[in-house]
Amino acid sequence: MSDPNNKTPMSDVQFGLLAGVFAYSLWGLFPIYLKALDDVSVFEILAHRIIWSVPFGALLIALRKQWPEVRAAISSRRVLLLLMVSALAISANWLIYVWAVVNDQVLQASLGYYINPLMYVAAGVFILGEKLRPAQIVAVTLAFIGVLVMTFGAGVFPWAAILLAILFTLYGYLRKTTPVGAMPGLFIETSLLAPIALIFLFWLMGNGAAVFTNQSMGKDILLILAGPVTVVPLVLFALSARRLRLSTLGFLQYIGPTLQFILGIYYGETFTLAHAICFGLIWTGLAIYSFDAARANRAEHIKKAV
Repeated sequence: MSDPNNKTPMSDVQFGLLAGVFAYSLWGLFPIYLKALDDVSVFEILAHRIIWSVPFGALLIALRKQWPEVRAAISSRRVLLLLMVSALAISANWLIYVWAVVNDQVLQASLGYYINPLMYVAAGVFILGEKLRPAQIVAVTLAFIGVLVMTFGAGVFPWAAILLAILFTLYGYLRKTTPVGAMPGLFIETSLLAPIALIFLFWLMGNGAAVFTNQSMGKDILLILAGPVTVVPLVLFALSARRLRLSTLGFLQYIGPTLQFILGIYYGETFTLAHAICFGLIWTGLAIYSFDAARANRAEHIKKAV
């Protein structure tokens, strides 16, 4: 008879799955946090997100003993230049995302992150010269038709969604080709942007235009929490990515935009027939893309095993 107190330790894969689900869920629920700051300007929120990520990131790097990796990265001019470009890309992505949520465009934000995997496919063709598999061609075509339906059917070009997808794809490509870990890379990126963010915040405070220190302590705490809210999901994602197959991560990544989509509906955003057709086409394209990616990944594993 087994001892009920003798619990089996969590496997690496189980831990990776749990970390991944939490990471994408936190990203998906991020609009709730931003809605609590809807009286704060988009630029002030961005400034706090950058500023408070630095000390919180430094704490995590110290706990994980990653300072040697930070020193190695900043000692390379090429790595530092790439991180400077990726910092600009991710900060622009953050700015548009915050704007979308604050201006009741959560559905557009979710659309951007649904499109993102297919944008990676397009980037592979135009930047890396990769050839598309038939299923990938179908998936990208469906997404393109979906955007056209949204543009002409709803009379609104989803520029925020497109820019979010482009900027995050660019960021992902830059980080993939830059030899630095997730947390050290983010720490360096936010450290590069922090002086500008601090100057801007002090300018706001000097002109009495800042919400920080001018309203309630609760609001100040929420703004300070912009650091942990930014860093924690990334750390969880990094822990997950090291333990899971890419195909598994590929399915998990839809948790974020799906939660955002649900929140957009919950917040009462307009959802027309054009929206339904657009999202339907993109969901179909993503299903085709995901199953094709899983099949290709499985075939690759079998090939390596033979």
